[in-house]
Amino acid sequence: MTVESVANQPKGRTRLVGKVHATIVVSNVFDEARADDGELAPEEVRTLILHEVLVDTGSNMLCLPGAMIRRLGLRKLRDVNVATAVGEKTAAIYRGVSLSVEGRVGTFECLETPGGEMALLGVIPLEALGIELDLQSQRLILLPERGNGTYITVLEWRIRPER
Repeated sequence: MTVESVANQPKGRTRLVGKVHATIVVSNVFDEARADDGELAPEEVRTLILHEVLVDTGSNMLCLPGAMIRRLGLRKLRDVNVATAVGEKTAAIYRGVSLSVEGRVGTFECLETPGGEMALLGVIPLEALGIELDLQSQRLILLPERGNGTYITVLEWRIRPER
């Protein structure tokens, strides 16, 4: 990791620049449901453990290469246009990915990385799982799930009486 001065920032301010990698586990959520129902043995759930996955705050989604998507047997949801560093591309979004990061688990869509061979972990799954980046230490930080400071928020919750 490097600490670089940025010319456009006020004098004396620095900006942290670094890379954060994570180990993640991705599974086919439909396989997991079948295993829960006893239709599939737990060891038959299509699962990949991915090491050194780049946590990319420039991406908003979980991004997986096509070969991984095929190994997981994910279901295609739709095609979308994606803005990349080399211009606009068409990519497919797949549904039914169970994602585990630092012990937190959620179900997400994923984008097939257009032309890429590397998995990326974007900001939407990070925020949904209550995970922040610590660039200085190059690690992930779990936000509290309970009590003051919890990352789980609801603007307003009212229970309406039945009529």
